[in-house]
Amino acid sequence: MVSMLLPVPHFHHAVTAALFLGLAGAGACHAGPAAAQAEMIPAPAIPVQDEAPQEGPPEDGGDAAPESPLSEPAAPSEPTAEARLREREDLDLLFAELAQPGGETWARAETDILRIWSRSGSAAMDLLYKRGEAALDAGDTVTALGHLTALTDHAPDFAAGWYLRSVAFYLDGDLGPAIADLGEVLRLELRHFGALTQLGTMLEELGDDRNALEAFRQSLKIHPHQQEAQDAVRRLEQKLQGTDA
Repeated sequence: MVSMLLPVPHFHHAVTAALFLGLAGAGACHAGPAAAQAEMIPAPAIPVQDEAPQEGPPEDGGDAAPESPLSEPAAPSEPTAEARLREREDLDLLFAELAQPGGETWARAETDILRIWSRSGSAAMDLLYKRGEAALDAGDTVTALGHLTALTDHAPDFAAGWYLRSVAFYLDGDLGPAIADLGEVLRLELRHFGALTQLGTMLEELGDDRNALEAFRQSLKIHPHQQEAQDAVRRLEQKLQGTDA
């Protein structure tokens, strides 16, 4: 018998707002001057295509116009509105599969969701993302933040860019900007379980155990198979039961 996959309900915007209501003050007091750091990081030049050097001057005698650092290859073209709609429908089905409590298909659904999220629709933006990711892997958060700030400037609707920059800020010890970037991720994709789990981790580090617990619980409603979030819920529930006693 074939079972119909039902879309997982989106979080109500009020849930996300409630999580962030107390964060503006908490994030600002912990961030200090770092809150404005995102706008101060210089955007690196990112030549997408290397041109072969000319052996002589141009035939017309004029200077060749420099190539824009964000110029893109001719392909692939940006996805059409119809393609984006199909992608959203695919995500709804994948999230329904991800939320199933049993079976092994959730792992494939998780992989497919992350694959869809990783596509910006622009070769140049994908290059910035990969360079930021490579810099993080090398432990160079300054370079990573430069690439990822350029990415969020040029592709503000690409949630994965905000998420990766949040990770970079977090690794650099700047929780205020990191939490602000997670807010952008959740504004664009309320079902981003990675952002909610990361938010819970940061809130717990800030000592906001109740909101941290709520963030982990909301993340598990979307993706109930996250071991890190499961462990955090048990840990925080035990801790808060002790304080409420």
